[in-house]
Amino acid sequence: MRVVTWNLWWRFGPWQERQKAILAVLRELRPDVVGLQEVWEQDGENGDRENLAAWLAEELGMHWAWGAYGDPEAWQRRIGDPSVGIGNAVLSRWPVLAEAAIGLPTGEGDSGRGALHALLDAPGAPVPFFTAHLSSATDASAVRCRQVTTLVEFVARHRGGGGFPPVITGDFNAWPDSDEVRLLGGYKTAPALPGQCFFDVWEYAEPGAPSATWDTANPYVAGTFGPSVRVDYIHVGPPGPGGVGHVRGVRRAGDGSVDGVWPSDHVAVVADLADGADLADGADGAD
Repeated sequence: MRVVTWNLWWRFGPWQERQKAILAVLRELRPDVVGLQEVWEQDGENGDRENLAAWLAEELGMHWAWGAYGDPEAWQRRIGDPSVGIGNAVLSRWPVLAEAAIGLPTGEGDSGRGALHALLDAPGAPVPFFTAHLSSATDASAVRCRQVTTLVEFVARHRGGGGFPPVITGDFNAWPDSDEVRLLGGYKTAPALPGQCFFDVWEYAEPGAPSATWDTANPYVAGTFGPSVRVDYIHVGPPGPGGVGHVRGVRRAGDGSVDGVWPSDHVAVVADLADGADLADGADGAD
């Protein structure tokens, strides 16, 4: 099962050209499920709601879910357009059986962040899938710790009892050794919620592989004059029966221009996980 997480940079920059570049990258990746952050939604000319996730899903032949988050007016002031909403989204090769969205705790001056759950009707076993967007202020580690705790509680309520472990994706705006990221693991500090522990898939990456998802090679990022760092993550719970959910490979994507246009200010993370179809094979008595 191929999983992707990607922050799509809402309606900033040359968003119409970027939209085409985003589609081109996803089309080449052929993912099974994608967690997206900063996904726009807007009133259409005929009164319908236009949504970037809906457009991508139609182009890719996938199912989709979307959940708004944050203070829309605070976001809208940044682009001068009061008609555009923002949210997280999930694209899935399989139908979405259930979905839920929550807001996350905020700090002073924060425009608001959130998380989205989608239960996916994958072969072999349903997949409890989550995507989240955490606060970005450099000094907001304490806020992000509260957000991670709320996120993990949200996962615990929706993880179900099936064979596939929960998959958590998102833009955490935090370095890999930060308190907020370590709260997810349980192996470097006590977990945010007892018994809820998840592996950072990048631990399975090839040594020395480029890892930065906030990369100063990206012209949208270069002007920040900060360091290149990994702030986008895929976490997965301990493997289920027969190793289902085990990480088989991980890499970056969207880390260059498409026809001269960089798709986003963030680079995507791609992970290949052992497929839930393995469960069906085991049920048939296969070795």
